[in-house]
Parts: sequence; C-alpha cells; structure tokens
Amino acid sequence: MRIKTFEEYQTAYQQSVDDPEGFWAEIGQQFKWRKPWKKVLSWDFNEANVKWYEGGEMNITENALDRHLEERGDQVALIWEPNDPDDEAVSITYRVLHDRVCRFANVLKKHGVKKGDRVCIYLPMVPELTVAVLACARIGAVHSVVFGGFSAKSIADRINDSACTMVITSDGAFRGNKVIPMKETVDTALDQCSTVKSVIVMTRTRTPVSMLKGRDLWWEEEVKHVDSICPAEPMDAEDTLFILYTSGSTGKPKGVVHTCGGYMIFATYTFANVFQYEPGEIHFCTADIGWITGHSYIVYGPLCYGATSVVFEGVPTYPDAGRLWQIVAKHKVNILYTAPTAIRSLMSFGLHFVKDHDLSSLTKLGSVGEPINEEAWQWFKQNIGGSHCPLVDTWWQTETGGIMISPLAGITPEKPTYATLPLPGIQPVLVDENGKEIEGNGVSGNLCIKFPWPGIIRTTYGDHERCKQTYFSTYPGMYFTGDGCLRDEDGYYRITGRVDDVLNVSGHRIGTAEVENAINMHLGVVESAVVGYPHDIKGQGIYAYIITESKPDDAEMFRKDILATVSRIIGPIAKPDKIQFVSGLPKTRSGKIMRRILRKISEGEMNNLGDTSTLLDPAVVEEIKKGAL
Repeated sequence: MRIKTFEEYQTAYQQSVDDPEGFWAEIGQQFKWRKPWKKVLSWDFNEANVKWYEGGEMNITENALDRHLEERGDQVALIWEPNDPDDEAVSITYRVLHDRVCRFANVLKKHGVKKGDRVCIYLPMVPELTVAVLACARIGAVHSVVFGGFSAKSIADRINDSACTMVITSDGAFRGNKVIPMKETVDTALDQCSTVKSVIVMTRTRTPVSMLKGRDLWWEEEVKHVDSICPAEPMDAEDTLFILYTSGSTGKPKGVVHTCGGYMIFATYTFANVFQYEPGEIHFCTADIGWITGHSYIVYGPLCYGATSVVFEGVPTYPDAGRLWQIVAKHKVNILYTAPTAIRSLMSFGLHFVKDHDLSSLTKLGSVGEPINEEAWQWFKQNIGGSHCPLVDTWWQTETGGIMISPLAGITPEKPTYATLPLPGIQPVLVDENGKEIEGNGVSGNLCIKFPWPGIIRTTYGDHERCKQTYFSTYPGMYFTGDGCLRDEDGYYRITGRVDDVLNVSGHRIGTAEVENAINMHLGVVESAVVGYPHDIKGQGIYAYIITESKPDDAEMFRKDILATVSRIIGPIAKPDKIQFVSGLPKTRSGKIMRRILRKISEGEMNNLGDTSTLLDPAVVEEIKKGAL
C-alpha cells in the first residue's frame, strides 16, 4: 500500500489514471471484507452518482480494531493528552479500545439504536468521543459529530436535518482555562427537536446538569449493564458511515455523506502514503474530531493502518504557547499534523516557548485547513522540524474524505506554499470561467477533479439536488472544488483560495450567508454584508458591513451585542473581527450586493475598486471607504 520512492509514486500515479478500477481494486483487497464486491466503480458526475466496491460487505471497525488484535492487540492505539498538563495522559491499547467500543455499541443497541439510525455526538476531545464514533460504526448507526464550539441553534439545525434519534454528550468540557457547558447547550437545542428519544451523558467536568427521567442516561452507569461481545454489523460498501455538516455559500449547513467502503480505503491509503507512516511511530494530528481532519487522520485512517494516534483535549496556547511542543517531547511524537492558523499564532509568541522542549523525535510535519504562507512554512520547517523534517502541505476538503494534493513525506520534492502533486487516483484539472480546460503549466484557473476517487462525497443528506447543484453543475462532467488554483512550470499545484462566498477562517469553512443571517437576526439590524480579508493569524478574518435602523447610541456596545448574537446562533468561530456601520451597501440596479468592492475596501485597496458607475448609488462607496476600519 505504501509508496517508497518518487519513481514508485510516478508509476502508481500513471497506473491510477490508465486503469483506475484495477488500481483501486488492488488497494481494496488489502482490507478485511465479509463479502467481495461485484463492481469496483460506477459513476455519473452529471447526476452526482458515484458508487465504489458495490456489493462488497464489510465493517470499518473490523478493519480499525478486530484485524489488529492478534498481532498488535497490546500496542497503544490512542494516547489521550488531557487539557491540563498536570493531569495524567492515558494510553489505550487496541484490545482495550475494542472492548470499550463493543461495550458502548451494546449500550446503543439496548436503547433502541439500530442500523441506519442517526446519532448526534457532541463531546469534548476525550477518548469517549472516539469510542462513540466507532460504536456507531460497529452497529451500522450513522454518526454525526458536531464540533464542541457550536451553539445550541447549530446543534438543533443538524439534529433536525438528519432526524437524529440519540445525542451523546458530556456534562461539560475543559478548553484552556474555560469550563464549557455541553449538556446545558444540548438541552437548549433539544427544545427545538422532536426526533431525539435519548441522551447519553458522560462525566467530565462535574458541572451540575439537569437529567430528565426517561430521556437522559449516564454513560458510566450504562456501560456497567452490558458485556463486551458485540459482533460487527455487516455493511454494504455504499451504506452511509457518517454525516458531517459543512458551511456553504447559502445559509443552511450541508450534511456531507460518506460511505463505508470507499471512505475507509481512501482515508487509510492517504494516511499511509502522505505521512509515510512506519510501524511504531506516534502520530499527532491537532485537529478536533468534530471536523473531517479528525475523522480521517485521528480516528479512521490511523486506526485502520494500525497506527498510534495522539488525541489532545486542550488548546495550543494553554497553559502557555509551549503546550504543543511539550506534548511532542513528552510522547516522543514523530508526525505532527497541524493548521497554519496554529503555526502563525505560535510564531507570534517567539522561540522562547520552543527552545525548552526536545523536538528531536519529530520525523515529519504536516499542514492542513488552508494554504500555508511561506513565512509560516519556513518557521515550522526550521524551528520545529529542525530543517530536516519533510513538511507536507495537504489540500483536501470535507467533501473529498481524504487528502487529494500533497507531497508524500520525504519522497516528493517540496516547494514552500505549494501542495505540489496529486495523489494516485486524483485527476485535477484547471478550467476557465466557461469550463474550458486550461492545459500546460504556468497557468491558473478554477480547480476541478475530472474522475471519481473512493472518498468522494456521495450526497448531501436528504437533498441530493443540492449536492448536484453545489459540486457538479458549475462545470458539467466535473467535481468543482470551489477553489482557485495555480499550476507552476513544474506542474506543481498551489491553492489560491475560495472562489465562492465561503470564508476560510482558521481552517474552518464559514459561509458568508450563514454569518449574515445571524447578524440580521439582531434587533435593530436592517441588512448586512460579510466578506473575508487577510488576517495575520487566522488566514482570513471576517469583515461585516452593517446597516442599522438608526445610528447606535453606543456603537461599541452594539458591536458587542452583535458578536454575542452570532456566537449564540452559530458559535464563537463565526464572530466578525471587524464591524463597520454603514448607511448603505454597494448594489447593482438589480439589487445584487457588489461584494467585490467590499472585499477590496476590507483589504485596503481603496484605489483599485474597478467600475462603480453601474451601481444604484455610487456615492455609498465613498462613504464606506471613509469609514473603513
């Protein structure tokens, strides 16, 4: 499965293009199947229909757990590093993890959860989160993990969209120096949900919580009354494994659906190759399991490949900015996979927090979530990797299931800020606005993929038409990533950012419409327009232009109130960094907001606004320019 030289990469890539079905059939045979597949691939991008390994039966947990028990049952699968560095880390072997997953799967079954049911998981980064995810997969229930920073309304929207029958949560969460109420947030969400029959609550912070008779159950009590024998449910390769919600350019989050077989194979193959994982290495991905990076490169990819993965509950700056480096030194981490936002933030604290820690165990570094700028790339490479660690700048999306374009660590020649080359099985193309393919090197365009790969999104939950319109209608016959891209003279790819109304804030995709909807719900707001602007730490910051019913008496207080509203409706990650009150917005005569102009103003490019003569009221632009923050 693992490519070991650049020549092997070139051979594998060519084979994957010449004979994709043969290529992926060979990879697929390296997994445990209950029943072989009848057909490797059938697809039609015009209808957004893709199926891999049709008719094959398997269960992803047998590949992540059972098949390792004989050879590496006593090997550590997960190292849990708690929020507080003074608390003890916990190591969980494959055998113990298997036992805990089966036990909790029996708890789910006892409370009526069955194959195909949707289960919402809203937990901190504790071992129970991995256990809950795998327990759902064990019995064929569909997990929908919601990031612990989301608001009650965001949770309710996700529960209602997928009609979840159960929620798994905790009393609270530790995050840095804060204690976050989680059960209380779930209770508020459930006031708006009718499908949830039971809530399982694990104890973490000992925060007092309300427990409703007949609905709410304590995790610790429930696992006492079941055994650890739970045969894995046979799943068709195309059965749904999980739903993960992502922001779109319209307000409502999209439930991205991934299926069992293709996702398993793609997440594992990309993990093995991008990180060049060697047996015994310690892999530390700093993402939250609430995002796709955590699903693919903390849980499924590493476990299916028999790796040891670090799960970190806290934040990189608590109790100080040396926390990540302390974890690397403590657990002798070999692979560190983190986000440019975290790197830029830690850079700002200087090297004082780095030099006290022994980082010599590191052999590979990775970056994820957004394109990494050269300054951060060089700092990470030199100061954390000691200049000798390969650095993989990975490009992929929630919808792709796994890494698409990236160097293979130590194999692909690197180039700062470039994701470099596509992985075997990935056929990228650049197209112009009319969908015409731009050939050759030294060109830029919109990034599309012209052939399916096993980890591709299958649908958006409950709304296949939306999937079709979002990803497959812009350029017929191709999957449109929504990203702009440059291909240099060497054929290397560099992602240049979103081309739609989606912001990439600290590696999290946030739809402008979603933020505008939240702002517009605030009393006294008439209309708003949100754009992204360059931010030193987050990559992109959120700039909001807001029209109010009357001039606020206390503008600063009004700003704070709006931030509180956005936090409550979406979550703190969507709070605008800058709010400018305006009397009007630049609109065309047909009423369309010219975001291009607002974007230029937010970026400080006041003299490069293009033609404003077609606007309904060109004078409003001058006013906005004068008040720009």
